[in-house]
Amino acid sequence: QVQLVESGGGLVQAGGSLRLACAASGRTFTNYYMSWFRQAPGKDREFVSRISRSSGSTYYADSVKGRFTISRDNAKNTVYLQMNNLKPEDTAVYYCAASIIPTKYDYWGQGTQVTVSS
Repeated sequence: QVQLVESGGGLVQAGGSLRLACAASGRTFTNYYMSWFRQAPGKDREFVSRISRSSGSTYYADSVKGRFTISRDNAKNTVYLQMNNLKPEDTAVYYCAASIIPTKYDYWGQGTQVTVSS
């Protein structure tokens, strides 16, 4: 089992920044790809970003490229999502996920709310 706990969400004005963190415990953190997803009210959960086990590769949804940066600190068992130039359409609950196979998600966190006001 892997437990994932997100933090760092909040209310921010458009153009502002937030840094989300997802702390993992349980199994060996470096065994897992780590991803961020988000779900806005009335919408499906959507992929935001993924980072490989060694941080060698990162992937982003087109909607966040150039504004969001994913990173991980394997010594702290934590993955981060730096979100800059936030837009109202970024408002959602943000979830982190862990996977052995990149797109087959084994564990999910409970989510953290991000609200961007215009």
